[in-house]
Order: sequence, then structure tokens, then C-alpha cells
Amino acid sequence: MIFSTAEMAIVALSLKVAFTATLVSLPFAIAMAWALARGRFIGKPLLNILIHLPLVMPPVVTGYALLALFGKQGPIGEALDAIFGISIAFRWTGAALAAAIMGFPLMVRAIRLGLDAVDRGLEDAAATLGASRWAVFWHVTLPLISPGLLAGAVLGFAKAMGEFGATITFVASIPGETETLPSAIYTLLQVPGGEDAALRLIVLSVVVSIAALALSEIFARRAARKVAGL
Repeated sequence: MIFSTAEMAIVALSLKVAFTATLVSLPFAIAMAWALARGRFIGKPLLNILIHLPLVMPPVVTGYALLALFGKQGPIGEALDAIFGISIAFRWTGAALAAAIMGFPLMVRAIRLGLDAVDRGLEDAAATLGASRWAVFWHVTLPLISPGLLAGAVLGFAKAMGEFGATITFVASIPGETETLPSAIYTLLQVPGGEDAALRLIVLSVVVSIAALALSEIFARRAARKVAGL
């Protein structure tokens, strides 16, 4: 099975969108998971609902909301364009934003489960020995939740690779700019005789997904062995 240059470009764009979405959203996912797992503040249930809302809303609704906010006529998009000359709608960065938002709840949930499983006694012991809160988090908590971090990152990456509804609503499917694997497959299936090309992209999607899961399993096992040796 031979893949064309255009098909490989679609895969490269999809990987760029997925990696960007995962890397940018991971720090925010850690912060939100920490707030939900350890925080005590008014509005915590509301924050929990807002974070997980993309999981239950139709992706098209999320895409439309992004378009209304970040489009050139939207309040955020208009401000970004006027102040910084940045346009997100119908750009690959917009695809990354849509993918990040759709995968964010999955990342937060996985990391929060990791935080809930941490033995608080280890953190208290480190604090008793004089470590600051940041030092406790960096040297004790973060290594302990590394399997959860990896699981969250993989879930976010996989969701970003497969995201379709919110992405195509927000940034459309522009060849070379926003045409990711799901949108390319959908487009080819609407064209007579496009089934063979769609099948090749489907195979590529499966291969990339299996590779990502295999790597995550390897990293997760290494992290688990490291944690067990603490």
C-alpha cells in the first residue's frame, strides 16, 4: 500500500495538531485536576461541570461556540486580530484549540484519579521535613502521579487525533491548513471513487493510534516501576 505525498501531509498535520493540543493543555489539565482533587472553594461543582461539559455536548455545539468566540467577529477573535494580528478560525491553530478542548476533560479525569490515589502521608512527611509546597509537588506528588499524567496525555492525544465535529465546525476542512485525518476521510467518502484513498488514510490512522498506545504503555510501565521503587 503506497501513500501519496498529500496523504502523508495530512498525517503530518494531524500529528502536529494532536501534539500541540496535548502539550498546551497538559499544564492546565494538571492545574484543574489539582483544584478538583485538593481544592476547597465555592463553585467547585460548577467548575467540575464546566470542565466535563464537552464530553456530553454535541461536538458541533462546541465548534460553534468556538467560532462565535474566536471567529473574526467574535469578542476574543476580534481582540486577538486587532491587538496581535492573530487569527485562529480556519487555521491549524484553531484545529489544535478545538482538539484540546474536546480532549481536556479526559486528561483532567485521568490526572485527578492519579491524585486521588496518592498517599497523602508521603506528601505530609516531605512537608514535615521542611519541603515547600512546590518542592513537595515537584519531587513527591508529580512522580507519583506520572502514570496518570501519561494516561491523560495519551487520552488527550488520541481524542485530538480523532476529533471531527468541533474541528470541522470551527476551522472547516481546508487542504494543507486544517484538513486532518478524520475530515479528510469524511471528504473522500463523499466523493465517488474515493473509497480506496479513504481506506489508506484509515490504515494510517490505525497505525498511528496503535503506535501511540504502545509507546504510552511502555512509558507507563517504566513510570510505574519508578514509582514502586520510591
